[in-house]
Amino acid sequence: MNTGASWPNREEAEARVLEIQTKLHRWATDDEHRRFDDLYNLVCDPAFLLVAWGRVRTNRGARTAGVDGETAHSIEAGRGALALLSELRADLRARSFQPMPVRERMIPKAGGKVRRLGIATVRDRVAQASLKLVLEPIFEADFKPCSYGFRPKRRAQDAIAEIHFLASRSYEWVLDGDISACFDEISHSALLGRMRERIGDRRVLALVKAFLKAGILAEDGANRGTITGTPQGGILSPVLANIALSVLDEHFDKAWKTMMSSDSVRLQRRRKGLANYRLVRYADDCVPRTLKEGSM
Repeated sequence: MNTGASWPNREEAEARVLEIQTKLHRWATDDEHRRFDDLYNLVCDPAFLLVAWGRVRTNRGARTAGVDGETAHSIEAGRGALALLSELRADLRARSFQPMPVRERMIPKAGGKVRRLGIATVRDRVAQASLKLVLEPIFEADFKPCSYGFRPKRRAQDAIAEIHFLASRSYEWVLDGDISACFDEISHSALLGRMRERIGDRRVLALVKAFLKAGILAEDGANRGTITGTPQGGILSPVLANIALSVLDEHFDKAWKTMMSSDSVRLQRRRKGLANYRLVRYADDCVPRTLKEGSM
């Protein structure tokens, strides 16, 4: 492969990716029923792979190795980033790319519990990052404002600020919810089915499915298949989780628009002893808030 002519510099790559992402987001926003074809070529695009490498290289997990023992730093010191990207691009274009199992790492949590992280190889992380660059601007057009976790220009502080705002508007009760084992229990078929509403490129869907089914190398050395879930800690996982959980956002959004759309309707509901509520969600944590008695 002649890589010298096909790989842009970093500034050119960033500009190209941003231009295409802007178009994808605008097209998705303008037509909520549009299905996107021919996205796979973008995943393989040198600019997208180069930007994806930059995201992986500067991530704080760059020094953490997957099952192959390689880190971003060891790749740079060895065969080099361009060689990795050229090989990855060739495999993606030939449809011969197969992700490796993620390396399991158990992280202690409060209360004696543990969080299971799945550490992908650097090569797989780059492919996931390129996929994310393509998919995120499309699905961002569909995500509801109540969702704050792992989204561009949105932080946990923004979710907290929204809760404070609602609390100052007569919302009194706070119900703190957590979806149990969310990342472990996401249905692959339901997730892919939801993605098909927007993604018409079967190659992209097949690549997402390959990552979902890649398996786990457990800390005890056992290989386990992945029937459900997406590895927590994976670059692509937050986007996939938000796609899956957007069903919840849409349910609450529809309830608000159809049953609580005006002050008079909300007051009538309260007189009947019914609650008026809004949802604030950060990843798999959600905070429905309800109005106090007699408020609108």
